[in-house]
Parts: sequence; structure tokens; C-alpha cells
Amino acid sequence: MFQTVEIPIWLVFLGGLTLTIAVLNRVLVPSVRWFFRARINRALRRVNERLQLSIKPFSLTKRQVLVDRLTYDPVVMSAVEAEARHRGIPNEVAAEEAARYAREIVPSFSAATYFLFGVKLSRWIAQKLYRVRLGANENASLEGIHADATVIFVMNHRSNFDYLLVTYLASERTSLSYAAGEWAQIWPLEQVAKAMGAFFIRRRSENPLYRKVLSRYVQMATEAGVTQAVFPEGGLSRDGKLRPAKLGLLSYILQGFDPAGTRDVVFIPVGLNYDRVLEDRILVGSELDEKGRPRFRAKVSTALWFFLRHLWMRIIGKWNRFGYASVSFGAPITLRSLSSDGRIGAEALGHKLIDAVGKVVPVLPVPLVAQVLLDSGTPLRRAQIVDRAMVLKDRLVDQGAHFHLPRGDFDYAVDVGLRALVRRKVLRETDEGYRLNPAQEPLLAYYANSIAHLPR
Repeated sequence: MFQTVEIPIWLVFLGGLTLTIAVLNRVLVPSVRWFFRARINRALRRVNERLQLSIKPFSLTKRQVLVDRLTYDPVVMSAVEAEARHRGIPNEVAAEEAARYAREIVPSFSAATYFLFGVKLSRWIAQKLYRVRLGANENASLEGIHADATVIFVMNHRSNFDYLLVTYLASERTSLSYAAGEWAQIWPLEQVAKAMGAFFIRRRSENPLYRKVLSRYVQMATEAGVTQAVFPEGGLSRDGKLRPAKLGLLSYILQGFDPAGTRDVVFIPVGLNYDRVLEDRILVGSELDEKGRPRFRAKVSTALWFFLRHLWMRIIGKWNRFGYASVSFGAPITLRSLSSDGRIGAEALGHKLIDAVGKVVPVLPVPLVAQVLLDSGTPLRRAQIVDRAMVLKDRLVDQGAHFHLPRGDFDYAVDVGLRALVRRKVLRETDEGYRLNPAQEPLLAYYANSIAHLPR
């Protein structure tokens, strides 16, 4: 019984390693986890104290809990049964599909990731690429929003850069839960987007079970007061014009809204505009397939060449930022105020929101100059462009448009627009004045269209 037993050294090492892991897992790891969780909770309380719109408990709930709540929601379970009957499959199979949709949709929001990483990265990238300016800002109206209201930012969709720009500029007010399309469902972008609170939607899916799961998530988040950000146009504008509203998400919000309930829904119109949209040529060059869906001629090699070329220009000191980027916030629109009984159709709501967003789209130097040259159709000298741009700007401002005047100097603003368009070979400077490059007319129209909807 007390004889010496020989054990291989590798077995001793393995046993020791197993014992060490067990001790760490049972004793040290919980303590370390508690320590960091306590620090995160203190930081979160400080963040919530300074935010105009606080982070709601729903956003901080563990993701698996939200997935389970959504999967076993009575409305979703009824849809599962209907789907199983329709397709002649077992309920368990349809239920697993619903669970898969729930896992795909539900975000895994991390306040630490959002404020310590996402906001700082968004600010750094935005300021490196653009001269970022805040346009019209309805601070007084925002401060008057009831603490129990669900706030939804509705924005025009000019670029995929919109996400970064609005995240940065809205970070002093709130965190935003974005509705993101399929384009973001690639590794590692998907994981980062979900940690930032984004929920994914399949915009073209006609699957009734998927639509029911998505609608219930939107309604649950809205009922819980989660601040959201949506693009009612449903996708990027390919010609620069403001597009009609898609009614999917809006109809889900309306279906779950109780006019007699304690929580109102408040829409904040947000207008975005750029002197240069990074993917403008891709958007203008897109075509529609046989089903009417856009097909973009985007290549990895093109993106890589774009990045390397601008990196080299930065190294040799010849790189310039892509002009101005501006965001304007409009006056809130409460859902209860839209009709006497608190009810309004999705189409009427979509039209009203798009109209409100359009009114706060900022006027920037490149769109202004582009509109002047497009209206003229003939070469113009600089003095003529300045005169016509001044007249156009005055008409727009008189109708309530917000114009960003760089350095407070209108002549300089026109020079900014002309220099950007000449550098990109959209305009040619000749003895007769500035002439449009015919091959680049669609690109000039793209920027002019960004303000074409504004009343004059």
C-alpha cells in the first residue's frame, strides 16, 4: 500500500496543469470577473449620468436571454405553428429556424465596446477623412423629450460612412442601435457591429416566419425604450436623390404602438451630406438586375488601390481630406401627435419622416457648386459661379435650409467646391471658364441631387 509508484513526468505535468486550471476557474477567475464587472458598471453609471438619453436595461440584458425571449414569444410561436402547417414540417424544425433567425437578429451590445472603442474609433476616422461639422441642432427640443419615450433617429442614407459619422456626433446624447443590412454580416465586421448594438435585417426576405421574428424584435426593443437609428430609404441612394421610405420597419413600429400606453415614440430627423462620398462612383455606376435589384461593380482590388494610393499621398505630404461632412438634427416628431387618436398609416408616416429628413439635409460647397454648373449647362467663369451660387444659397436659406459656410467666407466656400470637382476631373478649367467633363456628368448630378429636393 505504501510502495513507491512511478508516474511519467508528462502525466505529472498534465495533472498539475489540470489542477491549476481548476483552481483558477473556481477561485481566481470569478474574483477577477467580479472586479472587472464592478469597474464596467461604475463606468456605465457615469456614462448614463451624462447622456441625454440613457442606456435602457433591455440593451444590457444578456444576449442569450433576449434570444430566448424572442424565440419563445407567443406571437413567434404562433408563427412557427403556422409555418409548420404551411410547409408540412414538424414544429421542432420550424422552431429551430425561428431560433436561428433570432440569433442572427439580436445584437450583443457592450457599453464598453461602444463608448471605449466604437465612439473613439468613429471620431478618429471621421476627423481624419473629413472636416466634420454639426449643422442644425434642435437642442431645446431634444431636452424636452420625456425620459420614458422611445427615441428613433431617422436618417437619409448617403454612404456606409453614415454609421460612423452619426455614432460619433450622437455619442454625447445616447448610444444608437442601428438596423444594418446583409452587407455587414461578414467576419469580423458582424461581431463588431453586434457589440455596437446593431441588429441585422434581410431587406429582401419574403419569408413570413423571418419577418415575424424581426417584427417582434423591433417591437420588443421599441417597447423597452431602446434608442434606435434607421434609414427609412432602405438602402444607399444611387443617384444622390432622397428616396421614398420603405415601410417595413415603420410598419412594425406602428403595429406594436399603443396610443394609450405610457411610452410614446419620438422620431428625430437627421440629415447628412458630404462633399465627397467615398463610394460615389460605385453607386453611380450600379445597374439593376432582372429583378430590379441594384448590382454594384465593386472590386477588392479597386478598394485596395484606392487605399494604397491615398496612403502614399499621405506619406509624401500631398493628401487632403475629402472636404466637409455635416449632420443636422431636426425637431422631434412624436407618434401620438400625428393624429387625434394616435394612429397613422405606415405610408403617411414614411412620407412625413422623409419630408422632415429632407428639410435638414445640409448644403455643402460641392453640392452647391454642382447644382450651379448643372443648371447652367454652359462653361462659367469663377465670378459667374460665385454670383449664381450666392443667389441659390440665399434662396435655399430663405426657405429654411442650413448652409455650412467654411471659415465664414462665401468665396472660399465656392473655391472649396470648385477645387474638389477639378481635382476629381469632374470639371475642367479652360480659357472659357469651368467646363463640365461629359463623361463625369452623372457624378456631378449625383452631388447636385443631394440638395435638389430643397425648396427654393
